[in-house]
Amino acid sequence: MESVTTPPITDCRKTPLNAVHRRLGAKMVNFGGWDMPVEYPATGGLLAEHKAVRSGVGMFDVSHMGDIRICSGRTPGGALAAVQHLSMNDAAKLAIGQAHYSAMLYPTGTFVDDVIVHRLAEDDYLLVINAGTREKDVSWVRENTKGFDCQVEDLSDTYTQLAIQGPRAEELLRKLTDANLSIIKNYWFTHGTVAGLRNTLIARTGYTGEDGFEIYVPSDAATSEMVWNKVMEAGREFGIIPSGLGARNTLRLEAKMALYGHEISDKINVWEAGLDRYCKMEKGDFIGRAALERSRSAALKRTLVGLEMVDRGIARDEYCCWNESGEVIGVVTSGSPSPTLSKNIALAYVPPAMTALGTPVYVEIRAQKCKAQVVATPFYKRPKKATMPEAAANV
Repeated sequence: MESVTTPPITDCRKTPLNAVHRRLGAKMVNFGGWDMPVEYPATGGLLAEHKAVRSGVGMFDVSHMGDIRICSGRTPGGALAAVQHLSMNDAAKLAIGQAHYSAMLYPTGTFVDDVIVHRLAEDDYLLVINAGTREKDVSWVRENTKGFDCQVEDLSDTYTQLAIQGPRAEELLRKLTDANLSIIKNYWFTHGTVAGLRNTLIARTGYTGEDGFEIYVPSDAATSEMVWNKVMEAGREFGIIPSGLGARNTLRLEAKMALYGHEISDKINVWEAGLDRYCKMEKGDFIGRAALERSRSAALKRTLVGLEMVDRGIARDEYCCWNESGEVIGVVTSGSPSPTLSKNIALAYVPPAMTALGTPVYVEIRAQKCKAQVVATPFYKRPKKATMPEAAANV
């Protein structure tokens, strides 16, 4: 088939795989200032991509994500102290080779960004940040680590980051690496040879609600395309297809994974977002802690819930929510049809009094108030793996 390309998007940054996406005929969009594939119509588009990740494997180019390394300066412990000051989770509990979900907060207790913190070595950490907040995050880290004996390095353009996601991801990657993937638990990582590239970072993290890995390879276009092609070839027997931001969004929504600018922002605090399990108030001081301590004793005015549409209609981002009395009580943060559940679902902020399962909420869709109801979240949980042999289960 002759390759199809979409018109260039001007004034956008491009990942090293941009030419690959265009050769594949991807539908490209401006995402946070990046020219990114939203779906690949030639291989079935969003629906096929979503289902491939849920049932087999898909691959995403997530090279637009940022990477900040914080390592020790002249004295040991400076990097850990800086990470503890910057982020709300307790990095002191991370083992070398372990990662966790966290966030950087403003002094108000609202979100600068959510991050994944990896402990690379004794006093060496990698923070993976969002694309749309890259420059803001790097500046925030540099400014707020000045009082610590550490080094801050922006590695965002150093890596091409590929997310290989789905229940067949381990089988696929095993064909390309010498690393023992079976001993890498969720939110752990290792280094190994991948597609012939030594010392490649392999992390068992993701943003889809499925098992999977993210690999970090050199960011030159030739190397990036070589690895992309080798992963696609190795995944052919598992039905791999390239996957874009559209499927990434529907997958993370089903799993109730927060998206910056939607469920979390500089106007939403940790308690409202329901992310308190990642906020370790007992670890000591960090930016935003004092405000969170003050607000913890106050009654919440809004909280995040899951909605399922009862009436026909799709609850889209920023649609208003109403109660049965006709009062505006909240707003949809993310909404979409769920390819896995064949239902229209959404996340929304509503008053705490309206969080009971089955509570009716009316979403304004094209000037019509369409009925929805509060449901349990996450909307989707991946099936547990079959019981492993005892020796494997205990590693």
